[in-house]
Amino acid sequence: MYQLGKTSRQRLAGVDPRLVRCVERAIQLTTQDFTVLEGVRSIETQRDYVRRGVSQTMNSRHLRQPDGLGKAVDLVPWAGGMPRWEWPLIYPIAEAMRQAAAELGVPIRWGGAWVSLSSIGPGGAKRAVDAYVAARKAQKKSAFLDGPHYEIPAGN
Repeated sequence: MYQLGKTSRQRLAGVDPRLVRCVERAIQLTTQDFTVLEGVRSIETQRDYVRRGVSQTMNSRHLRQPDGLGKAVDLVPWAGGMPRWEWPLIYPIAEAMRQAAAELGVPIRWGGAWVSLSSIGPGGAKRAVDAYVAARKAQKKSAFLDGPHYEIPAGN
């Protein structure tokens, strides 16, 4: 069983409490340890991320929303004493977040496939990513895969 460290908890400051509860539950459920890489971002950081192609929008859910809260977190697998951006390590976190969101009744969209976690079903994270990539390819568009990203969609 894993637990959130001090740094991860600090990075959840200013994040919507519903999303924080999901992250706290997911760390209890996951088979893969993770760290909270980022919660609320400054507008300057967001501009830099868009400039570098790390993010595609200035309308990020990581920015404080009208209610003053951030609505997104990035959860990165922690393995071998360091953060790792590897899909086999990301999928178990997505599954834990899917289960936590379902238990707590919180709508969460996952950046791995840009779909609601409730739509992918148990164990369906890889299938969702594969379907997203195939759909984008069929549209002759590139896929923007952000496996560590979880957000409460606008209007929720």
